[in-house]
Amino acid sequence: MATAARQESFDDLGLALCDVTFVVVDLETTGLSPATDRITEIGAVKVRFGEVLGELHTLVHPGRSIPPAITTVTGITDRMVRGAPPIDAVLPAFLEFARDSVLVAHNARFDVSFLDAELARRGYPTLDHTVVDTAKVARRLLRDEVRDCRLATLARHLKARTMPEHRALSDARATVDVLHGLLERAGTLGATTLEDLRDYTRSTTDKAFRKIALVADAPVAPGVYRFLDERGEVLYVGKATDLRARLRTYFGRDPRRRIADMVRDTATVTWTPTATPLEAAVREVREIHRCRPRYNRRSKNPQAQVYVKLTSERFPRLSIVSAVRDDGALYLGPVGSRRAAESFLDAVHDVLPLRRCTVRIRAAQDHPTCALKDLGRCGSPCDGSQAVEDYAAVVERFRSAAEDDPGELLAHLRDRMDALAGDGRFERAGDARARLHTTAAILRTARRTRALAEVPELVARRADGDGDEVVLVRHGRLAASTRVAPGADGDELHRALALAGVMDTTTGLPGRDDAEEVRLVLAWLDRPGTRVVEVAGGWAEPWRGGAVLAETESEARRVDRALRRDRQVLHGTKVRRRDPGPVPAVAPTPRD
Repeated sequence: MATAARQESFDDLGLALCDVTFVVVDLETTGLSPATDRITEIGAVKVRFGEVLGELHTLVHPGRSIPPAITTVTGITDRMVRGAPPIDAVLPAFLEFARDSVLVAHNARFDVSFLDAELARRGYPTLDHTVVDTAKVARRLLRDEVRDCRLATLARHLKARTMPEHRALSDARATVDVLHGLLERAGTLGATTLEDLRDYTRSTTDKAFRKIALVADAPVAPGVYRFLDERGEVLYVGKATDLRARLRTYFGRDPRRRIADMVRDTATVTWTPTATPLEAAVREVREIHRCRPRYNRRSKNPQAQVYVKLTSERFPRLSIVSAVRDDGALYLGPVGSRRAAESFLDAVHDVLPLRRCTVRIRAAQDHPTCALKDLGRCGSPCDGSQAVEDYAAVVERFRSAAEDDPGELLAHLRDRMDALAGDGRFERAGDARARLHTTAAILRTARRTRALAEVPELVARRADGDGDEVVLVRHGRLAASTRVAPGADGDELHRALALAGVMDTTTGLPGRDDAEEVRLVLAWLDRPGTRVVEVAGGWAEPWRGGAVLAETESEARRVDRALRRDRQVLHGTKVRRRDPGPVPAVAPTPRD
């Protein structure tokens, strides 16, 4: 089934095939190129519920001579079209005949391209009909039964009452018989609507497509969905901005082996519509963390996230911990992986001589020293070489970088990277660059997450289509979401949020289970057009160092893209395309 010239509506696609009005069209032309050739004959048959409602047939004067090779195939001569009407007179009649119908053609790209070309030459909009290509449907349904999918082959195989003769009306009548034979075959596989027929032609296996009835009632709305096995165990949790469209892609259209295995094990599919895509994304993350479905990969292991902690003791140190506690310490995070956290610690220790030993230093400072003192990498508070006040100044420099202005820390890291590159130590310079980028990302995420988590309540709205999305955020977590009319005032917002129902939220710095949720909320608030309507207690992020953090993150994205591109070329996974020059026009595939 070919893609339509417009976005099909749910009402169109959900229509039962027996209730669809089809207009089967066939053209004869002077050649294969819609840019240079012209239509010589149009034949169309209107059918519904297996009955012919009408026919349209006319020769068309092409405004030029018909090549002898075309006359040999079609039998249409210049003498035959001499008194025929021009396409200008035929197009309005055809458009009226095909109004409010689904177009059908064999190798539809050919016929539609010629009609669109003629419409465009006259300043008309191109066809906006849903289009069914019988050749495409046949390749999916009869690929093991026929040697090819030419119209004549299919007509013989399906015992059509009319055989094609390379004339428009007879070929259209033959295509009608082929269409009915194909629809009958598709119905045995569960394709009973126009939407089913479209999805079947996109599917790769009949076995998976037969289960598409499990999502027949899925709504056109954002939401979260679940695949369950016969025991009711959740196999997979996902989100969608359009539940119906997304769910139907699983049944034979996804080439991944694990998706095919999941569909094979699926007995039930359930879904929960949501007011906004953000709520769907948040509910998806929460359910994945709770159920740990075996076919999910993303978000399944929140335990991988860690925090960088500046301990609360006489001589604080940096450590990597798995949870946040109410102990007065400074926590940065959550960080996506322990490896990233270790890179951050290495970067900080390259600049600031914070101690790395894990012992709790006694007040007497009578501990033995380590090699870091001799290397000048630590002030050695353990043996009394560094007073409490001097060490506190070093700690304060780190606190300032983490909570206020990271400019000094990032500048030292960049100077170190430049120095290594200047000395020709490029591999070490690459490691220094990675530490710089990781440090900037962790500091920016931490300060933004902390700022939002401190806000008791925030209401924001953003225009979306014919309405506004409204979200209620508490301590960085999504508490509720809804949609309202664009002109809705504050009272209407609160009433709509109250009717939407409030989800459970936690407070404080995000933990492992809700860290991803806070990132989703931040990303939504960052989108263009989002407006904060109400905020309790104020919401502000540190402004110092914001520019250097943003510039470093932008640089990190550019470097990452360049490195991935180079690796693809190096390993042969991607071929760089050379400029091919002017691309010649490609003629449409002929019908037969």
